[in-house]
Amino acid sequence: MSKVIYFDNNATTKVAPEVFEAMKPFLTDLYGNPSSMHTFGGQVEKYIAQSRETIANLLGCDVSEIIFTSCGTESDNAAIKGVLAALPEKRKIITTRVEHPAVLATCREIQSQGYKVVELGVDKEGQINLDELKAEVNDDTAIVTIMYANNETGVIFPIDKIAGIVKSKDVVFHTDAVQAIGKIPLNLSKSNIDLLSLSGHKLHAPKGVGVLYVRKGTRISPFMIGGHQEKSRRAGTENVAGIVALGKAAELAAKSIKQENTKVKKLRDKLENALLKSCTGAMLNGDKINRLPNTTNISFEFIEGEAILLLLNQFGICASSGSACTSGALEPSHVMRAMGVPFTAAHGSIRFSLSIYNTEEEVDFVIEKMPAIVNRLRELSPFVNSQ
Repeated sequence: MSKVIYFDNNATTKVAPEVFEAMKPFLTDLYGNPSSMHTFGGQVEKYIAQSRETIANLLGCDVSEIIFTSCGTESDNAAIKGVLAALPEKRKIITTRVEHPAVLATCREIQSQGYKVVELGVDKEGQINLDELKAEVNDDTAIVTIMYANNETGVIFPIDKIAGIVKSKDVVFHTDAVQAIGKIPLNLSKSNIDLLSLSGHKLHAPKGVGVLYVRKGTRISPFMIGGHQEKSRRAGTENVAGIVALGKAAELAAKSIKQENTKVKKLRDKLENALLKSCTGAMLNGDKINRLPNTTNISFEFIEGEAILLLLNQFGICASSGSACTSGALEPSHVMRAMGVPFTAAHGSIRFSLSIYNTEEEVDFVIEKMPAIVNRLRELSPFVNSQ
């Protein structure tokens, strides 16, 4: 494979060259522990503070509301379990059926401990019914956790309306915004969001660093205890290189949001329109309007997504399937199932997620290769003739 065409940016992103340069000194010369009393280690602390300020600027919040974590999953767990620990008298959690496993699996684990967990359904476009949400939020609800944008389809939920409904009932609202940050504008100072999760490697920082935003006054117990780091809200020696990298990535993201919504969206739309036109039995999954500018999820009826990915891989094309293979049993994505996508299409769903580093030539290459791949697999499919 001489060239990689990377269209799997919702899984992880390339570390931006500027980000890599910013973090290098903290992997070589500036390796001291920021909690040290000596100057060599203590000097590092100011770089953490700088990153905190940059990220706060991107989110539109106060620096004191930023807690550094190891990833989006930790942030999600810390938000949900931290609120439940702080509000032990409340026994109900509300979420949706299309959340990332970092939220869904956490809620289901908590359900096994005796909590009531409500998973709101979605319509065929992947949107929830706000009236159902209103009906479920009550005095026993500890937290409502609903993602900002879906990782498989890119569908954006009406988070401001959702947060408004939740806060009108005086309930804590958390959103997993891992896929949204850096792709669409967001200003927490003008929202009712109490808790928000983000992950560095989704916006061109390295893996291993994340943030949990906690609005001032939100009742939440520490998820990790031990040292005094992060004002005793998240113990553990700081990942200084990762934090500095995330700060730089946040600075770049603030500048590139317009590019995400013009150049990247244009490339995504070209790819999507061409595949829907050239590949028979292709259909778009999710809300066509309210979705991330970089994401398209397309089902190719009667063939399996994993087979498409294998053939794409032979050309160096990286994408993602909406299906998951567990213990040899092929199951369609829980997101596709929740949206009611027919079984014959759900298995053949492919997610293409682009970034500012993709080019029109790469899009043209995928457009050239896909129809032949789909036709080849469809000729082999036993499901075509059975319909």
